[in-house]
Amino acid sequence: MSDIEGSPGSSMHGVTGRERTLAFSVASPIVPTDTTAKFSLPVDSEHKAKVFKIFSFANPHMRTFHLSWASFFTCFVSTFAAAPLVPIIRDNLNLTKADIGNAGVASVSGSIFSRLTMGAVCDLLGPRYGCVFLIMLSAPMVFCMSFVADAAGYIAVRFMIGFCLATFVSCQYWMSTMFNSKIIGLVNGTAAGWGNMGGGATQLLMPLLYDIILRCGSTPFTAWRIAFFIPGWLHVIMGILVLTMGQDLPDGNRGALQKKGDVAKDQFSKVLWYAVTNYRTWIFVILYGYSMGVELATDNVIAEYFYDRFNLKLHTAGLIAASFGMANLLARPFGGFASDYAARLVGMRGRLWVLWILQTLGGVFCILLGRSSSLPIAIAMMILFSIGAQAACGATFGIIPFISRRSLGIISGLTGAGGNFGAGLTQLIFFTSSKYSTATGLSYMGIMIVCCTLPVTLVHFPQWGSMFLPPSKDMVKGSEEHYYVSEWTEEEKEKGMHEGSLKFAENSRSERGRRVDSAPTPPTATPNHV
Repeated sequence: MSDIEGSPGSSMHGVTGRERTLAFSVASPIVPTDTTAKFSLPVDSEHKAKVFKIFSFANPHMRTFHLSWASFFTCFVSTFAAAPLVPIIRDNLNLTKADIGNAGVASVSGSIFSRLTMGAVCDLLGPRYGCVFLIMLSAPMVFCMSFVADAAGYIAVRFMIGFCLATFVSCQYWMSTMFNSKIIGLVNGTAAGWGNMGGGATQLLMPLLYDIILRCGSTPFTAWRIAFFIPGWLHVIMGILVLTMGQDLPDGNRGALQKKGDVAKDQFSKVLWYAVTNYRTWIFVILYGYSMGVELATDNVIAEYFYDRFNLKLHTAGLIAASFGMANLLARPFGGFASDYAARLVGMRGRLWVLWILQTLGGVFCILLGRSSSLPIAIAMMILFSIGAQAACGATFGIIPFISRRSLGIISGLTGAGGNFGAGLTQLIFFTSSKYSTATGLSYMGIMIVCCTLPVTLVHFPQWGSMFLPPSKDMVKGSEEHYYVSEWTEEEKEKGMHEGSLKFAENSRSERGRRVDSAPTPPTATPNHV
């Protein structure tokens, strides 16, 4: 099929060859290029792109990148659209501080369940259907925000809208199936970072829409309701675009490839088993709970914090709060890039060190944000905190694709759910009751970040080592092939179901770092092309 011009996988489908490009590429000879495949970008043996061209829309790799981050961006806008309008909404609905706090918890709690489900959907049905179903099903909930009449309705609708944040899982899964592991940190970080920018963009968009509608003659209590129709329609538009233009895998959609026999149908029970029995999964659930989790919690309180603490105008507080989310434009991609760069030098151990450093620094600046008494210092600490936390998110998903090849979707879902669980828990403890002021809550949250980052020291890969321990000296058990193929039974291997893991193991040898040039090839290694 790839020989037919204009078909998915062909060299000219959706690309003219004249796009402006900002490219990051895989330069290591350990990742061979599949010269038989006809794609617009050079690919490895799994047909994953070895080059990342930000301004290209080449199909399927770069088109998928833009669809994934844009859909996630849309969901972030709608989930946090109420946050910058809270000073108006609370007067309209007579909300108490507890109501506002509970709504914040609800907005990030809903996707705990949807992210768990999305992981399985990606593994079994593909990320395209998962993304479309969720973004279209949540659209009516966004429209419903315009009709809430009391605190209970406000909390319930924010809870339901929050389900759409599970598009994060489809976003990260999609990138991991489209791009080579040597640049996956940068790609995952950029896609998720640009998507997370929706949390900052909505701080600008919703007050702007509110002001425009107000100037058109609407009353304040009606203007905020009308404003919610805009993110609702964004959901509908993005759902249609992903459905009609998206593609699950480099070679086509999962369902079609399964019918042709090119992709094996896996069993949910086994995919789930290898995800939950890998201790690394649960460590990253905790880690992400206090990188992405604190970002989500901060999105809910930061505008109100500046509005109340420094007596700012609503629009001014929104502008400052927007800079927290908008830092994702560069911060999260930087975290992914730093992870990839460290891996080139010292392998997986470098990725782990980068994650610990970035997340710990984020926690320190969060503590200082809560203790800031002047507006300029508070803004500076907020920006540094946002950079640390968001870069740590990018560094986290520079590691997640290597935990398991077979259970990538569920592990991504569990990790993403950990982020929402951490957000809900933090919001519940520090920002729901009047026991702590928002400033004190931010400082305590920073302390929790520093403490909950320490488990990264326990992550050890037998083929690559950990922060403090070297890799296994056993040539067989310390090989990439053994680690990834061990997820398959002998019966499944006889059916050839493990071949994707073999290819992934081959392409992930670059995680050895500089020692890759001198490291012996294990006797069970796969040839250059399986």
